[in-house]
Amino acid sequence: MKLLKKISLGVLVVFVAMQFFSPTKNTSAGKHTEAFIKQTNPSPELKTSFETSCYDCHSNNTEYPWYNNIAPISYLLAGHVKDGKEHLNFSEWENYSLDKKDRLLTEIEEQVVNGKMPLSQYTLFHKNTELTTSEVNKLVEWVRQTRIIYQLGKQPK
Repeated sequence: MKLLKKISLGVLVVFVAMQFFSPTKNTSAGKHTEAFIKQTNPSPELKTSFETSCYDCHSNNTEYPWYNNIAPISYLLAGHVKDGKEHLNFSEWENYSLDKKDRLLTEIEEQVVNGKMPLSQYTLFHKNTELTTSEVNKLVEWVRQTRIIYQLGKQPK
């Protein structure tokens, strides 16, 4: 029983200590996705879908929920955001080559059509982020039209 108490006390000390050391938040000022919107020209409905379902993990600005201030949740969210930005960062869209943009558009379509994005862990706590069938269909059509432009080698203005 003494061992269990020591382990419990150790876990409690670590948990309390974690509260004082939180990961750096992914926040930035300004219009961090302006180039993406300007270059790809999504409909207002799709623009809203990107804002609610994608940008928290795939841009340089995350809107954090209240529970992000509690460790270890803050570390889990920071890891998801870091991983998401490594795959696709809408804030860096203008820095990607045409080939990479075309590849990323293909991946966006695949991930959304296969139900892998947005992550189920994200939609579990953010119900308004789940994409409807109609939104998925509109996104697929938008991806295909945008890819044609990139495949022709013309940078959308």
